[in-house]
Amino acid sequence: MAPVAQVLSAESNGNATVGALGKTKSGKPLKVRAYPKFDSLEEERQYRKQHLAAAYRVFAERGFDEGVAGHMSVRDPILTDHFWLNPLSKHFSQISVSDLILVDEDGTVVIGDEPINAAAFAIHSEIHKARPDVHAACHAHSVYGKAFSVFGRELDMITQDSLRFYKNHAVFPQFNGVVLDREEGKRIAEHLGDGKAIILQNHGLLTVGETIDAAAFWFMSLDKTCQAQLLVDAAAQGSGNKKNYIPQEEASFSYQQVGTPEKGWLAFQPYYDEILAKTQGSFLK
Repeated sequence: MAPVAQVLSAESNGNATVGALGKTKSGKPLKVRAYPKFDSLEEERQYRKQHLAAAYRVFAERGFDEGVAGHMSVRDPILTDHFWLNPLSKHFSQISVSDLILVDEDGTVVIGDEPINAAAFAIHSEIHKARPDVHAACHAHSVYGKAFSVFGRELDMITQDSLRFYKNHAVFPQFNGVVLDREEGKRIAEHLGDGKAIILQNHGLLTVGETIDAAAFWFMSLDKTCQAQLLVDAAAQGSGNKKNYIPQEEASFSYQQVGTPEKGWLAFQPYYDEILAKTQGSFLK
């Protein structure tokens, strides 16, 4: 039976949503940070670009780069059928705000002077079109994501972290080569449905979110969850021990603690802070 979150019963909605507990001895409430409010769409555009550039740097730190493969995008808050993404030949670790490319729904470069990844456009354009609730998408050829994708199957709900994707991820059960056709992008978007992640068979992982922060964290967590699943499956086969699955009631309850958009945004902030400190903010230029 799923537990009741009594420890959070007195917390504000913002704190309770992300599992934050905060009150001083004097009774002063402490509020956890949340997605900011902006005075203008121009401010929000700059914020989204800064966090997109940071996500590229974070991915590079974790070895999610491989040549010119991989791409992340964020919807423009002013031109809402446009999105920002990386130039094709720039290493993730070198990407700054000024490098980002704005493209329209036809793939035409609106701002920037570098070409983009054709496969990135084919996938991201269809996802942004199919999911108006999604403002960001992440795809990279991470090692554990690639390895797990070979099986063409969903994750088992066997760890707390896997519950971030409980009934909220899908599989694209075929490999048709490099995605250079928008029709293939449409099929990926259709299989994704209203989920936050999709495992592309023989290819890798793709995640989406209301913010680039959430989408990036979901990707990082999904890759680690694939790693854990591969280790567990190998150990189970070698030892003969049986895997213990998390019951549906507990999984559903826990998803509300670990899988919400607010928690995804918050979970990325330590990585943003870390890359900001490590680079002395060089990606902000």
